[in-house]
Order: sequence, then C-alpha cells, then structure tokens
Amino acid sequence: MDEAEILVDVQVAPQYVGSVDVALVKRAVEQTLRAEQVAGPVEISVLITDDAELHRLNQMYRGVDAPTDVLSFAEADDSSPFVRPPEAPRYLGDIAISWDRVVVQAAEYGHSPERELAFLTVHGVLHVLGYDHERGPVDEARMRAREEAILDALGLSREG
Repeated sequence: MDEAEILVDVQVAPQYVGSVDVALVKRAVEQTLRAEQVAGPVEISVLITDDAELHRLNQMYRGVDAPTDVLSFAEADDSSPFVRPPEAPRYLGDIAISWDRVVVQAAEYGHSPERELAFLTVHGVLHVLGYDHERGPVDEARMRAREEAILDALGLSREG
C-alpha cells in the first residue's frame, strides 16, 4: 500500500505544537499498516494531547479513573451511525496519546521522546487492528514482537 492510500489525520493540542514530530507519527502509522498488510485506502486519526484529556477519555470510555499513555478506538463498521460514501477510505479508528506520558516514559526507559512517540503510535494502531496484550502472555508477546519489528523498520530499535 502506498502513502496515497493511507490518510492519517494528526491533531496536536496547541501547547505541544512545535514539540511533536507529526511526520514521525504519520510514518509510524503508515509503517504499521504496511507491516500488517492492511488493504487501502484507509483513514485513521491520531490526537496528541495531555494527561488530563487522556484521564477524561479513560474514565469516559473504560471506566478507569486515571491517566494513561495511549487509548485506541477501533471503528466498528457494522455499528457506526455514520454513512460514508462508497469511494471514501475505510475508517479504521482513533488513537489518543498523552504527550506528558511520552516525555516521562522516554526518560524512565532511557530513550528519546521520538522513540516513545513512535512506540505509542504503533501500539495504538495495533490495538485498532485487533491486537490485545491484555488477553494473556501469548498475545502480549505477539504484540511486543510486532511493535519491535515495526520500530526496527523505522530505525528506532531499542538499541538505536
């Protein structure tokens, strides 16, 4: 799938404009979709915001009263109340990432904020595509292996 078949809408909260590498987010989405052989054309949106917004979304959609680093919302084709034109790209879903967590976790793990942002983006896209590390150790290992392979392809391996 070429980039023309992948529409990535990245929205950045005003306070982080200039800090967030939007091109990296788009590359991470595109690389993940290519690695997973997702047929296009497709569309996905990514919101980069703060802990307070992720806390609010986590409470609203998961019933968890705490901030988190990334949330993914896969589009359920059958239950969507919106009608899309036949020629429109298939909408995969939405991802929300806390820039506050990107910065803190990058420092905790000893790597760059760019690697952490790419990791959370890849992680979110894999969730949208149906991966779920919370189902058990086999699913968690499978998801981690895919994440690392995709980050390697982006030139952002753990060693890099």
